[in-house]
Amino acid sequence: MATLRPALLVLLFLTVITGGVYPLLTTALGQWLFKDQANGSLILQNNEIRGSRLIGQSFSAAGYFHGRPSATANSPYNPEASGGSNLAGSNPELDKEVAARIVQLRKDNPQADKKVPVELVTTSASGLDYSLLPQSVIWQIPRVAKARNLPEETLMKLVSQYTQQPLASFIGQPVVNIVELNMALDGLKKP
Repeated sequence: MATLRPALLVLLFLTVITGGVYPLLTTALGQWLFKDQANGSLILQNNEIRGSRLIGQSFSAAGYFHGRPSATANSPYNPEASGGSNLAGSNPELDKEVAARIVQLRKDNPQADKKVPVELVTTSASGLDYSLLPQSVIWQIPRVAKARNLPEETLMKLVSQYTQQPLASFIGQPVVNIVELNMALDGLKKP
């Protein structure tokens, strides 16, 4: 019994520290130092939650910029079923899916360059990508401009405004948040 008591006290002490104090401390520090990120990086519009800056949404109408395809289960961009398609590069089914996406994108974007950006036909590992490279967004401008009856120059300025630059060029590439860009697009007044 003499050896059991110290073991139980250590167990109790470590349970309180690692199961109570540490989680409460990290939660409190997260809320204090990184309130927006700790609460999901939510996008608010008129005090209504429109989504997260870190999770893509499905846009399919011609008047919106489309994001990267999502392979999440049940529905596109489902955060509860994050994951890729798990099709290997050598899988013929992947070739069929990519070819079908290319055909559909060329049909939907007849004014665009025939070279379809790879990002627009391949899914990501998470299936939740919220951003695209600027060139993939620019490729879609003719379709969006025609659908919204807006000058392409206006959309180029908007894309430039919503392009996020990395802290340093060796850290990453510039990206455009598709959800925020489409929300700004809805807020544009027609010329």
